[in-house]
Amino acid sequence: MVHSELVDLETKLRDAQLRPTKQRLALAQLLFSDGNRHITAERLHSDAMEAGVAISLATIYNNLHQFTTAGLLREVVVDASRSYFDTNVAPHHHFFHEQSGTLEDIATSDLTVDNIPPLPEGTEISSVDVIVRVNSVRG
Repeated sequence: MVHSELVDLETKLRDAQLRPTKQRLALAQLLFSDGNRHITAERLHSDAMEAGVAISLATIYNNLHQFTTAGLLREVVVDASRSYFDTNVAPHHHFFHEQSGTLEDIATSDLTVDNIPPLPEGTEISSVDVIVRVNSVRG
């Protein structure tokens, strides 16, 4: 990692009120240095092991949730047993490719949500997240 990248990641963590520990910096480097990603905790753990970062899966989960709470990541729950962490925290939606288990971004401008039912009393919409599940068509 180049020194300026390390400084940028340290700043990013500090700005999010997270202490830039060695493990957090290593995870931040894996998460943020190659463009936007959709990643599971298990995949990040595998990436960390391949990069020589000794870290437990439990620590990966803890840090992913801390990064999410701090606004650095967005958790995308695909089903009760599968969550992805998205480095793109801007409002957008997703295609979920069921066969490959991958997510693909959909720009908010490419999808319109109409006919939202009346909201429960005393509530307001904070966001609308759409996951469009897709399968390959066999021709």
